[in-house]
Amino acid sequence: MCNRRTTSRQVFAPILMVAASALILAACGRDTETKESPPRPVRTTTIEKRESLVPLTFTGRVEAEDEVSVAFRISGRLLANDIKVGDRVEAGQLLAELEPQNELSGLRQAKAALSAAQGQLTQARNHYERQETLLAQGWTTRANFEAATQARQTAQSQVEAAEAQLSSAHDLVSFTELRADAAGKIIATGPPAGEVVQAGQMIARIARQDGRDAVFDIPAQMVRSAPAGVQVTVSLTDDPNVTAQGRIRQIAAQADAVTRTFEVKVGLTDPPAAMRLGATVNGRVEINSGPTIDIPATALTRINQQPAVWILDPSTNVVAARNVEILRFDQAQVTVSQGLDAGEIIVTAGVQALHPGQRVRVLGSEP
Repeated sequence: MCNRRTTSRQVFAPILMVAASALILAACGRDTETKESPPRPVRTTTIEKRESLVPLTFTGRVEAEDEVSVAFRISGRLLANDIKVGDRVEAGQLLAELEPQNELSGLRQAKAALSAAQGQLTQARNHYERQETLLAQGWTTRANFEAATQARQTAQSQVEAAEAQLSSAHDLVSFTELRADAAGKIIATGPPAGEVVQAGQMIARIARQDGRDAVFDIPAQMVRSAPAGVQVTVSLTDDPNVTAQGRIRQIAAQADAVTRTFEVKVGLTDPPAAMRLGATVNGRVEINSGPTIDIPATALTRINQQPAVWILDPSTNVVAARNVEILRFDQAQVTVSQGLDAGEIIVTAGVQALHPGQRVRVLGSEP
């Protein structure tokens, strides 16, 4: 029994020694191969921070800088309303009329009342003058004279009241005519002729000719980031070659209840004639987003399912992976928001063949 065990050990011992020797030699060979492999050539760049201008584009419309809605001051039935959208009007031009029968009747009554008051004033003055003469001669009493004085003053007041009523009647007649208060273009109209309208009801909306605005609906975060007085380039949507410059002159104090955007008005400087009222335009503005880091798109790789770059240690020429956060990117350039600092060196070519701790050789320098 003991002889068999001894024989087995004697047989397997040399085999185990040979296998162990082979493993040791293989490991040594790998270490030798790793140590002797040349550094991988790469290209690098040094990180710099630069001020970044972010272009923003919005679509809006052209409106008059000053619009006014015109309406009658009194209620009545429309007798004539021939204005149309797009018509040009001049200051003082007749736009619409109301039926004036009631107002003309009131005017006639006011004239009659003034004539009656003037007749009474004439009679009261004559009586006053007679009483004044008789009092001086001693043929009347002072009580009669004072009564004549009071009657004259009352008649004078009645004449003044009648004159005021006549002036008011003239105004009411003039209110039956609606005239433009400034030159411009009709951009909206109200009820047609024949309808009964109320005082203050819009009959026409006039865009005055003293300026134009480009109006945009802007999200709240963009409104907060836009500096005051920023210059905006406005161009026609259907013809980008037609452009005008402008500056933000008004921002709505309250957001729209439905869209939650703010209405922003851009005052246009010398807009071309092609930018007609109601035209669709694009507004472009560049906003400074602060210092940013831009790197070539070729430097970006993916490690741990996240964007990353290879950082080069210039003292040892060894690379290490680092995850970064991307702000925006295109085919040629990537803007990094976090993960890199100015002065660091990153690999821009050969990133796909690297692994952590690998020694590299920067092309154009000594190995």
